[in-house]
Amino acid sequence: MASPQTASREPSRAVGQGFVVGQFVLLVALAVAAPLDRAPVPVVAGRIVAVLSVLYAAWTGLAGVLRLGRHLTPLPLPKAGGQLQTTGIYARLRHPLYASVVALALAWTLWWQSPWALGLTGALAAWQHLKARFEETCLRRQFPGYADYARRVPRYFPRLRPTPPHPSAP
Repeated sequence: MASPQTASREPSRAVGQGFVVGQFVLLVALAVAAPLDRAPVPVVAGRIVAVLSVLYAAWTGLAGVLRLGRHLTPLPLPKAGGQLQTTGIYARLRHPLYASVVALALAWTLWWQSPWALGLTGALAAWQHLKARFEETCLRRQFPGYADYARRVPRYFPRLRPTPPHPSAP
């Protein structure tokens, strides 16, 4: 029989898995749609912004993966026994991996300059936002300091100036 703590996590796990499946479906649709519905003559500015989006995605994604290390999980649920990450990229933004996925989708869309892909990228961004909000609910339950962290650090795009350190930080 499952413990009360395990039983209470099961609905959250099912919702988390649903978010991962939905994200996968949107990414596959985007990967297929963009080359099929591309602009006949690409606009150079779109290609330049696509490259900049890839650079942003690489920075946020790699920094997020490296900072999480063994605590990385595909589900939008914190691992039991994990620690709240608030340093490195996580001192600049709360969801660097979600930002990375959307930035890569935008780069793909802009590279192909596909109207269908643009719609799918918008849908993916909305999906990732819902996923982030779900994850934040779980993080607030597991980490008492998360609400304060969320007030100080933006979700997807860093401020031009670094976030001031928490008053209790050395």
